[in-house]
Amino acid sequence: MKPRHFILILILFASTSLACSNNGDRVPEGDILFADDFSNTSKKWDQVNDTTHTTDYFNGAYRITVNELSIDVWAVPGKESFTDAHLEVDATKNGGPDDNIFGVICRYIDTDQFYYGVISSDGFYGIMKMTADDGLLLGRKNMAESSVINRGAASNHIRFDCVGSTLTLYVNGTQVDQQTGIEYTSGNVGLLAGSFKKAGTDILFDNFFVYKP
Repeated sequence: MKPRHFILILILFASTSLACSNNGDRVPEGDILFADDFSNTSKKWDQVNDTTHTTDYFNGAYRITVNELSIDVWAVPGKESFTDAHLEVDATKNGGPDDNIFGVICRYIDTDQFYYGVISSDGFYGIMKMTADDGLLLGRKNMAESSVINRGAASNHIRFDCVGSTLTLYVNGTQVDQQTGIEYTSGNVGLLAGSFKKAGTDILFDNFFVYKP
């Protein structure tokens, strides 16, 4: 398994939506709690462009870039809150190293309290809990590898279910991880991307949904 070191500098943004379904297929429209295809800026996701990072709309998607080493950058809707939710998003590496991290956030309370399901462009995955001290990988010492994750610049469909105390991560329709999280019971949702030993992480997110379980 590939070792990972999570040195997290937390950057909070205003944004909107996320999602997931029960079986890898989308649930009926009536069960959608929030959705955004990023075709316009009316949802008011954060638009920040500086030397360390960007979070902005880009060619019909939402883009997060990370231009420093070993930091995470994320975007969340300003005042959204959900208890149980299924989250879905399509994510594509637009540039930068394969040694990256990107995924979705649930139960975001503040910069020190949330869960997130993530993958990397070199084929690793994990479910994590943010704390005041650091980001903690749940259930294992290192991120694990899976052949279902598309490598490099290929797109991946990420689904993260946060229902009760059960946190479940799916990639491209296949369950890859399931952990227990009892500390955070409700909160916002969001998108996240980060870097490790090389800067330049550049991720595009699209088709972002929050579903009622």
